[in-house]
Amino acid sequence: MQPTFLHAQPPAIPKRGRLVVLSALAGFVLTVIWSAPFVDRVIGDTVANSMLGHDAKATPLDGVPAGIAFAFVTGLAGSFTACNIAVFGVVTPLVGDRGAARPRWLDSLRPLWWICVGAVGISAVYGALVAIVGTSMPQFATTASVAGVLSPRQVQSMIVFGLIGVAFVYLGLAALRLVPDPFARIRRRHPAVPLVVMGVLIGALLIGRPFPLFRIMFRHAAESGNVFYGMSAFVLQSLGNLVIAAVVFLVLAHGTGGRVQRWLAARPGRTERITAVAFLVFGTFTLLYWDLRSLGRAGLIWYPAVGW
Repeated sequence: MQPTFLHAQPPAIPKRGRLVVLSALAGFVLTVIWSAPFVDRVIGDTVANSMLGHDAKATPLDGVPAGIAFAFVTGLAGSFTACNIAVFGVVTPLVGDRGAARPRWLDSLRPLWWICVGAVGISAVYGALVAIVGTSMPQFATTASVAGVLSPRQVQSMIVFGLIGVAFVYLGLAALRLVPDPFARIRRRHPAVPLVVMGVLIGALLIGRPFPLFRIMFRHAAESGNVFYGMSAFVLQSLGNLVIAAVVFLVLAHGTGGRVQRWLAARPGRTERITAVAFLVFGTFTLLYWDLRSLGRAGLIWYPAVGW
């Protein structure tokens, strides 16, 4: 399957400008109303506790098998956290890639495979690095945050998620032909490369992830010094992050009788516009939430936020 979401006919320039502004505004509003306590604790902790059958935070990890199970479950539980929400930005372009045709299952699984290749690759490398030098990395720190001061752990999150947010914003602008397509040349010979890059961006979320359940796994892998365990745990965490987005994609592609594909193909450029909106909204959210709102939480700037 050759991704089409970055090389089709874009809408007129005024419409593209409005799409960019409205998408960025939607991403900003999402940062204002987002509640980390609700998502992390009410959703993330509840799902993890239910699947594991015990309190995920209070129960120590006993050995490698327990750590591996914990990694996948907490990856799945963290699907809707702020540090993973950008994953859902890839769903729309995948659904629309086949135009009006209802895809075969093999056609649907192929792009998911390439996304997993990218996510697994970066996750495995980072997992190995954590097992080797993890106890001295910023993410390993257990000290509480201090008002008015950015901890090394927070700085790492800001850098990583800021770069990922910029990448998604750029891809959204590229989908509208407002900036050069970064895959224009390589796609001709290697059409799966954009999907692999999407997977790399998804896997890279672990590099700065502050989700409490992830940090438990991080510290356990770092303290173990076991490279195979570190790689396995981080790979499973990434795959867990992808499960719900993959299910949403498969339901839209196969559970609607082709209606979604036909709707996307009914008007020229509709898939590209929706793809651009998805990338811009999630990219703006990731950039603003993890950079500006993080500075606001630290008391270094004022940033609007609704507490609930």
